[in-house]
Amino acid sequence: MAAGEQTNNGKAFEYACLMSLYHYLNAEQEIVIEDTPQLRTAKNFYEQKQDKIKNNLDAAANAAARVIIRLEPQLQYPSKNIPLYLSLQTDAQGMKGDVRDVICIRKQNAWQVGLSCKHNHHAVKHSRLSDTIDFGADWFGIPCSKKYFSEVVPLFSKLRKIRDDSKEEGSPALWSDVPDKAERYYIPILNAFMDELRRLDNENNGVIPAALVNYLIGRNDFYKVITNDSKKTTRVEAINIAGTLNRPSEKHKSIVEIAKLKLPTRFYHIGFKQGSDNTIEVVCDEGWTISMRIHNASSKIEPSLKFDVNLVSLPSSIHAQVEPW
Repeated sequence: MAAGEQTNNGKAFEYACLMSLYHYLNAEQEIVIEDTPQLRTAKNFYEQKQDKIKNNLDAAANAAARVIIRLEPQLQYPSKNIPLYLSLQTDAQGMKGDVRDVICIRKQNAWQVGLSCKHNHHAVKHSRLSDTIDFGADWFGIPCSKKYFSEVVPLFSKLRKIRDDSKEEGSPALWSDVPDKAERYYIPILNAFMDELRRLDNENNGVIPAALVNYLIGRNDFYKVITNDSKKTTRVEAINIAGTLNRPSEKHKSIVEIAKLKLPTRFYHIGFKQGSDNTIEVVCDEGWTISMRIHNASSKIEPSLKFDVNLVSLPSSIHAQVEPW
């Protein structure tokens, strides 16, 4: 599936999730859907889909709504905190560390809950590396070392020169024309990245593992909603680090108590995934394992590379439910 189509499907799924919550809840309370540019964009993507795809999006979203409504009493039992506001967030919020796509808010008591909607994929973040990006400062607030930049700057500078020279010639250089791109670029850049991650950890008293997870999953608790069209299931994971999920509404409590997740404090292993030349794995305590695949996001050569990050494993205490549809 092309990247553009995956993005369009993702936006359409966000819209389906928001509307599913509305349809489940609006009979018993006042609900306001906030009309924003991002809502209109997502609605447009949804409405352009074929009926079969829309039916799948709706079924997957309904499955998610059934699970989340059972876990969040304040959605179903508003008390006097009405209306319930539903909105879609901008992509810019994700860049700032809030990965939630759908937000449900009760302004009267400052309660809110959010959903991160994933259409047939589990990725949590798409960060970049380049000769000008200080990932230590951006991710953790702690700058990378001169040694790190001395290793990656020459590599990205070569890519910049290839790009600029090809532009002058009127024929943009393509990654497909680069022989041994993994050996020449991916592997040395990933080695420099892993060395720097270890250095940052060694020099900062064990704060980096938790900071890495916080950066990847965002600063807010949320429900991660992942649809799997081939299996016709929706998986809902409760990412509850600050303990804000699953709160009661007066006398109404969820029949399921969602545990607060513990952040990691140690790196057990940072290294290449077995048999891979573009993917590393970061294994931490408390059950966290992170996979980070580096790749060229465009067919054209650019002086940067992109990470596709997945949480391979999560703490055993996480509440996760697979709902068929």
